[in-house]
Amino acid sequence: MPLTPDQIAEIEDQRATPQPTLRAVSEGMEAHLYKAHEVLDHGFVRVIDYMGNDAAICQAARVSYGKGTKSVQNDAGLIRYLMRHWHSTPFEMCEIKLHVKLPVFVARQWIRHRTANVNEYSARYSILDREFYTPAPEHVNAQSVVNNQGRGAVLEGEEAARVLETLKGDANRAYDNYEAMISDEGQAGLARELARMNLPTSIYTQWYWKVDLHNLFHFLRLRADHHAQYEIRVYADAICKVVADWVPAAYGAFEDYRMGGENMSATAMECVRRMLKGEDVTQENSGMSAGEWREFEGVLKG
Repeated sequence: MPLTPDQIAEIEDQRATPQPTLRAVSEGMEAHLYKAHEVLDHGFVRVIDYMGNDAAICQAARVSYGKGTKSVQNDAGLIRYLMRHWHSTPFEMCEIKLHVKLPVFVARQWIRHRTANVNEYSARYSILDREFYTPAPEHVNAQSVVNNQGRGAVLEGEEAARVLETLKGDANRAYDNYEAMISDEGQAGLARELARMNLPTSIYTQWYWKVDLHNLFHFLRLRADHHAQYEIRVYADAICKVVADWVPAAYGAFEDYRMGGENMSATAMECVRRMLKGEDVTQENSGMSAGEWREFEGVLKG
């Protein structure tokens, strides 16, 4: 299960002892504080701490722009203006600290976002639990034939069963050997920092991850996208729900301009102008490669 009895008791204790504060809070985020949102088979995301809200974004913007924002009628309008014109620093005034439990191979994708502070569970000091990610049958896919880093059709029947049995069997055999190496029948055993290298990347790790809202939006734009790998996308989806309650105006603008919007090259924009004039624009006369044209068509067709 994602949470141990001790973790559940700790969360209940934290939520049962609220502290008075003079700082600005987000009522939406207060409802999420410390709670664990389950992800995958053993993972979770939970908010440990946060700073700021929608008002903090506007406060920072008005300090830096002064009279330049007087034409904006309200905070939501100002936030949409900031998002629309790529003014990122006001969003950096908000921060969030998450406790995340996730498979190691997902963590290796996640850590590529180098704009956060991270402290991970140490397998040099502690023994990892026997918890591995095993995909549900509907997420066991063949390799895509058109995308070298993507999935294709779902495997079915005996082939799917064989793959799942292999994943489970290999993971448990590796852990059996890990356990034997570090215990060695009462002897000192192999050093934990060496024994851990024999474990598969499906094993779960945990970390604290602290990031400002601007860089969190960048993470979510990439990882909550439908092209992202499923196993990291479900974590991003869980975080999206938290952020939508934390900073609803900022998240709404992000959803509109970043998640739901599109960026076009100068060449693509010129093709749109030609189409509006009634010209017949094709890949051959567009100035785009076949890949660019395919993506351009995808944007136009939605």
